[in-house]
Amino acid sequence: MAELKTKKNDASVEAYLKGIEPERKQQDSFTILEMMRSITGEEPIMWGSSIIGFGDLRYENRSGGGNWFVTGFAPRKQSLTLYIMPGFSRYEELLEKLGKYKIGKACLYINKLEDVDQDVLRELVSQSVEHIQQI
Repeated sequence: MAELKTKKNDASVEAYLKGIEPERKQQDSFTILEMMRSITGEEPIMWGSSIIGFGDLRYENRSGGGNWFVTGFAPRKQSLTLYIMPGFSRYEELLEKLGKYKIGKACLYINKLEDVDQDVLRELVSQSVEHIQQI
């Protein structure tokens, strides 16, 4: 079984975010941080060198399973990446109202917060967290 390379660690979330450039992405990151903290009731934890996760999720799969976060985000060079578990198939109606974004299997990519409706984004993250906590 292959071991995950991205693991939670004790690095400072705040110090990491203070190093994000440009300043707009840094401000957007702190806004997302507070939104996810409020939704989950959890404190942020660094996963690897660039992902900020909230909560703990134990999963099982064919290779055995592991630990991950319930929701999280990463301020990448190209975009802000939000992790929506377990994907987007149940959120089509919300996505129609969200604004400008792209998606991957469980990643929501937005360039900047002003491109999306933040109330819809909050609802999307809230529903995702609620769904994962029920599994």
